[in-house]
Amino acid sequence: MFEKLAQIEKTFEELTQQMTDPSVISDMERYTKATKQHRELEPVVEKYRTLKKLQNDIEGAKELMNDSATDSEMRELATMELAEAEEGIVKTEEELKVLLLPKDPNDEKNVILEIRAGTGGEEACLFAAEILRMYGRFAERQGWKMQISDISETGMGGIQKAEAIIEGNYVYSKLKHESGVHRVQRVPQTETSGRIHTSAVTVAVLPEAEEVDVKIDMKDVRIDLFCSSGPGGQSVNTTYSAVRMTHLPTGIVVSMQDEKSQIKNREKALRILRSRLYEQEMQKQHDAIAAERKSMVGSGDRSEKIRTYNFKENRVTDHRIGLTIHQLDTFMEGYIDEIVDALIAYYQAEKLKEETARQVGA
Repeated sequence: MFEKLAQIEKTFEELTQQMTDPSVISDMERYTKATKQHRELEPVVEKYRTLKKLQNDIEGAKELMNDSATDSEMRELATMELAEAEEGIVKTEEELKVLLLPKDPNDEKNVILEIRAGTGGEEACLFAAEILRMYGRFAERQGWKMQISDISETGMGGIQKAEAIIEGNYVYSKLKHESGVHRVQRVPQTETSGRIHTSAVTVAVLPEAEEVDVKIDMKDVRIDLFCSSGPGGQSVNTTYSAVRMTHLPTGIVVSMQDEKSQIKNREKALRILRSRLYEQEMQKQHDAIAAERKSMVGSGDRSEKIRTYNFKENRVTDHRIGLTIHQLDTFMEGYIDEIVDALIAYYQAEKLKEETARQVGA
């Protein structure tokens, strides 16, 4: 590991030099590539330098303790410093092991968020609207930009389905574990007898594909234009600004009516179509992986219930990690960090186990 870290630090220093080189600065492609790689290596290099400092602290403390000229007070301080440094090394080495794990290539990407009402009728539609709002609040707190690209509303304020594009730093890395079935248990607004109902909403988080990821031949895409419509199918404008794209080889259909401009709707529809094709290709790859890796990050499996929201008991439980929080009211306001961070830590630990097992077996 230490040889690898030394090489990473050397590469980092070379990239630092490149970023001040006029010939690199003038070449936008080279400069962008260098800054991206520099940014990726920086956390590892910082930890490695912390590790080296701690090792120096240990050596210094041991020298003081072994020096016959050191008085008792200084020897006591050196003993304390040695204990702190040794504890720090154990922690830093564990953090470095996580940082050195193979990166998910999608982590830095923006996402396409899809929310659909499942079983539960109108109550599921109302909860779908609340889930969309929850992610919107979370995105706002992260400093991300969230745009609703397509939405199908119901008369009571719920939504049948919604799609949104979320742009920002490392959006996919934070939200990729949100895909799945979200179950709600509460007394619906329409229920007069006070009985608790169980409804479900499906959430899918897709990494936004870039042109380099998926090439679309526009000859394979049928484009239909129509007037935008509101709740109940009523026309909200009289121009053919809404766009429906059908990818003929796969049958994937994307509709977009968020913008008044047909050109903007075309651009958004193409972004979502590209991401769905990318997800489909990724799914094929995941399906080919052995059964024990079925739960791999980014698999997009929506068949399992991943989380339960119980309003009567003001609790939310994530079933994958067995974590329960008794602050559902705050959670629904977008303060989902505790579960999001716990999921990231859990899957990192699982990856670390897999990597350790692989190295032992190699």
